[in-house]
Amino acid sequence: MKYAEELARSMEYLARDPRTIFLGQAVACPGTAMTNSLKNISREKLLELPVTEEMQMGMSTGLALAGHVPVCIYPRWNFLLLAVNQIVNHLDKLSIVSNGGYQPKVIIRTGIGSERPLHPQHQHIGDYTDAFRLMCKTIEVIRLDEPEQVFPAYQKALERNDGRSTLIVEYGDYHNEK
Repeated sequence: MKYAEELARSMEYLARDPRTIFLGQAVACPGTAMTNSLKNISREKLLELPVTEEMQMGMSTGLALAGHVPVCIYPRWNFLLLAVNQIVNHLDKLSIVSNGGYQPKVIIRTGIGSERPLHPQHQHIGDYTDAFRLMCKTIEVIRLDEPEQVFPAYQKALERNDGRSTLIVEYGDYHNEK
């Protein structure tokens, strides 16, 4: 299957779990390439948010602590940067500072901005995968280079029982190229 088809299949798989909820910008409303992967998801599972990236991650952590599995969507890394405090200082450290007492599971979905056919300039094409791997002690960071990596990564993120969250990085250009 193609990259975009695998993303849609993965989102449909996640949506079948009663614990999941999808939240972010352009989740219930059109606006990004990621929106296309959610078109077969029930509207009751989609929570459209304003551009409040840090609040979005805080909400996701709270939902996870309440037993949900949030799929927290940031269309590009450059937007996710606004949630670094919540990711690095809170979600990533909760299991450490609570001696394993709290182990929230959040699936964070982000992307490296598409450069083709139109280059959106450098504030939209960042790739901070390696930096986040260094900053996060408990969150696993997975970059999806090939279509065959997509479904297994999202399946692992949902089914894992090791108390870890997962940050999954997609390539915007691959939605149409692979």
